[in-house]
Amino acid sequence: MTTEPTEVTELTYWTTVDGPLGPLLLTADPDGALTSLSVPGQKGGRTVRDDWRQDRGPFRAAEGQLAAYFAGELKEFRLGLRTNGTEFRERVWAALDSVPYGATTTYGEIAARIGASGVAVRAVGGAIGANPLLIVRPCHRVIGANGSLTGYAGGLERKVRLLTLEGALAG
Repeated sequence: MTTEPTEVTELTYWTTVDGPLGPLLLTADPDGALTSLSVPGQKGGRTVRDDWRQDRGPFRAAEGQLAAYFAGELKEFRLGLRTNGTEFRERVWAALDSVPYGATTTYGEIAARIGASGVAVRAVGGAIGANPLLIVRPCHRVIGANGSLTGYAGGLERKVRLLTLEGALAG
């Protein structure tokens, strides 16, 4: 007799945090590492599942840091993060962490930072668009080579608000 292996699903905690971009959905793993931050209507954003556990406890640091960020008092998040992307996406997402508050970069510059060729710029854009940690992992700081505010999974209006908050755009 053979048995099929059963898939073990890891417990996911979730909560919502009110903010100027609307209610933010946060998820964390059992160790309290933040695994996603989504905004309403986000392309590819997460939605609460029945097997998740609502609990504000794992999110106290994230809530405090997000409040300070939106108040203009925090420039760099210091939170435990855990993502589950391909090796390429993880490299792109790590490169986002090096883009400082108040600055912008381009998709081509991110490609160069991770040692990808110029033809990989589209793949870099795809990885940035799949970033599960909006705001905390600052994909909103990536703009087009010509300075245009290109796509943002959370919506261009939110990208403008975040860049204006950070002083990267005139308010």
